[in-house]
Amino acid sequence: MAEQLPDFVLAQLYPSSLVIVETEEAKPKPVLDQAVSKQIQHSASTESQTAEIKTTGDTDNLSNLATTLTDEPFLPKQPLPLKERPENWYLGKNAKNITILVHETDAVFLNDANLDFLTKILGACKLNMGDVAVINTARYLALFPEIKKELTPSTYILFGVKTTDIQLPFMIPDYQIQPYDQSKFLAAPSFDQFAGDHAEAKLEKTKLWVSLKTLFNI
Repeated sequence: MAEQLPDFVLAQLYPSSLVIVETEEAKPKPVLDQAVSKQIQHSASTESQTAEIKTTGDTDNLSNLATTLTDEPFLPKQPLPLKERPENWYLGKNAKNITILVHETDAVFLNDANLDFLTKILGACKLNMGDVAVINTARYLALFPEIKKELTPSTYILFGVKTTDIQLPFMIPDYQIQPYDQSKFLAAPSFDQFAGDHAEAKLEKTKLWVSLKTLFNI
């Protein structure tokens, strides 16, 4: 026969979930049992109030958390573009008035891998870094009026930068060439899309090359 624990032990072990099973051999409850019963009821009532308070507090915290996440979503901190133009605000000599806009958060202009890729692209187009001006919009967000005035580009190539980011009044899909204000604009994905030798990267490189051949009449 399983051992049955005394009522007062059960009351201490399970103050808010005590279940008393009556049997045929059950005897009338003594006065001590009534006192224990009152103590159990008081304990259960206190625990219920405490649980209610905790629940209310948790609800408030969740509400505040939801508001925080909605109003101020957590995002990785990234350096903002400089408000004042750096002394060297573009890379290259701009010999052929070709402006290349990039968005590199981890480099002054381009990291080594992307610089190597860009150099190879220019070489295929019979150009070099001395012919272009590379602006990193993550470091300094030059706008179209300033670029036009300072560099007088005939050609713009945007890697991962939207035309609207530099205050142009239009948007164009990737690999489309758009004439505007006596210049030509070519939009392209960020350099990440061209990294590697997998099929997707090769396809993006092919699309870029087709557009560049049209842009430069190669």
